Amino acid sequence: MSNQTLVMEFILQGFSEVPQLQVLFFVLFLCLYTTALCGNSLIVVATTFSSRLHTAMYFLLVNLSVLDIICACTVVPKLLKILVAEKRSISYRGCMTWMYFLSGSVAGEVLLFTAMAYDRDVAICQPLHYSSMMSPRVCAVLAGAVWGIIVLGAGVNACLMLWLNFCGPNMINHFFCEIPSLLLLSCSSTYVNNIMAIMADIFFAMLNFLLTMVSYGFIISTILKIHTAERKQRAFSTCSSHLIVVTLYYSTIIYTYLSPGSNYSPGMGKVMAVIYSTVSPTLNPLIYSLKNKDVKAALRKLLIFMGNNL
Repeated sequence: MSNQTLVMEFILQGFSEVPQLQVLFFVLFLCLYTTALCGNSLIVVATTFSSRLHTAMYFLLVNLSVLDIICACTVVPKLLKILVAEKRSISYRGCMTWMYFLSGSVAGEVLLFTAMAYDRDVAICQPLHYSSMMSPRVCAVLAGAVWGIIVLGAGVNACLMLWLNFCGPNMINHFFCEIPSLLLLSCSSTYVNNIMAIMADIFFAMLNFLLTMVSYGFIISTILKIHTAERKQRAFSTCSSHLIVVTLYYSTIIYTYLSPGSNYSPGMGKVMAVIYSTVSPTLNPLIYSLKNKDVKAALRKLLIFMGNNL
């Protein structure tokens, strides 16, 4: 189908043409990118080398960190390049590849949020059955299902996009290749793409958000039965942080992918994309892992080991 596509490259509009704002955005995204890479990489390394962290919860966190690294590395380097370069073009194949990895990482994040909520639900509400319900085999099946759905879902999105013809304007009013922005440029019918985007959003965003909220509902109900005020406050503090991150992520995804047609606003889409592609990968290790005392202890041992070997 690429032989029938007249547009051979796309032009990314970016954020702003004002030089001062370009510099500000560059510094901001570079800081977010560095923090996201360092935080998530530390989680992966610390969990790998610390036997104390070889549990279901941290296994799922490692998968989340890997997806965050993929998402950040997919989006931010090219974004930094277009902020400082005069030429902001990207090839047709490069754009489709970019979209594939981005849509896959987004789908994987919401699936892992659901799996992690289920893990915490079992740990808090059914602690006596935790070892059997979240055994290594169950975790492996969960992770395999998540990565399998990522590959399949992103592949379907890419195939549907490859069926479209782009024969008119090639200016993408965004800073990366995202499905809603590309659909606005197609000169062929996007009816099937819009239907599939809505169906995917219902499955990946709405259904998984509902399952996550149900799990946290059971968790909060169990916490309310705790008699010690200090333990109850600590548990609520952890849950509230997780819920803020999950709600923020889901709200941006639902807005972006539930309105892929004429109602889609490119300006608001950029803001939402910044949140789920750069802010969320930065916050996830801070909220889910680095505030945990076991992770902190593992990181201290890792840093001491690295310091002694340098």
